[in-house]
Amino acid sequence: MASPGKKSFPLRIDPVLWAEIERLAAQELRSANAQVEFMLREGLEKRGRLLARGATATSPKKESR
Repeated sequence: MASPGKKSFPLRIDPVLWAEIERLAAQELRSANAQVEFMLREGLEKRGRLLARGATATSPKKESR
C-alpha cells in the first residue's frame, strides 16, 4: 500500500538496473522504493529543479526575451 500523500505508479525497469538499485538501497539502509525516490530527488537537485517538500507542481514559466 502506498504511503499517504504519495503518488503511486507502475514502473517498467530493466531487471539488471533494478537489482543494482536494490543492492544500493540495502547498503544505504533504505527500501528500493525509497532509494528510487532519493535518486530522483538527487537528480532534480543537480538540475536546479527540486521543489520544496509539500509544494505543488506548477507549469514552468516561459522566459521573456
